[in-house]
Amino acid sequence: MPLEINDPQPVAAPRPDQTGPVAKALDGLAALCMMVAGVMLIIIIVVFGWLVWGRYVLNDTPTWVEQLSLILVVWITFLGAAVGVHRGTHLSVDFIREGFSPVPRFVARILADLIVFSFGAIMAWQGWTLVSAGMGRAVPMLGVSEAWRVAALPVSGVLIIIFVSARITRMVANRNLTTED
Repeated sequence: MPLEINDPQPVAAPRPDQTGPVAKALDGLAALCMMVAGVMLIIIIVVFGWLVWGRYVLNDTPTWVEQLSLILVVWITFLGAAVGVHRGTHLSVDFIREGFSPVPRFVARILADLIVFSFGAIMAWQGWTLVSAGMGRAVPMLGVSEAWRVAALPVSGVLIIIFVSARITRMVANRNLTTED
């Protein structure tokens, strides 16, 4: 019998390895990151509304808007990137890997995650170096530490390390040799 338009689509049951307390905690952390990024996006919208109001109605352009917006955009981007790693929605080219037989596919998945883990570790380490270097300087027109401009880098790096470590642990523990993540 053909599927009708109003028929509900079948929903796959969640796999047991993705429903435990650790997976739920990581999903909660990812959701928190997205909520923070969403609030920051709302702040940018309000701030740019103030910029337009100040420039065209009050004839007094608020000069701090650009600097604040730059900081917020960096945070939104890096938090979103970390969540993308967790959810597997980041940019990836996996059609070659997925064409392998199960064992080489499993090894390629682990290798890819180890590369992402290394990238997150470098982000955290070098980002912290930038945060440390910028603590004594102030952002022009805002008066806050320059460290806020780059603090998203080590935070995102640590989040990537956490998310990828959990995925690698789950794959190895389950010896996931199937085509599904």
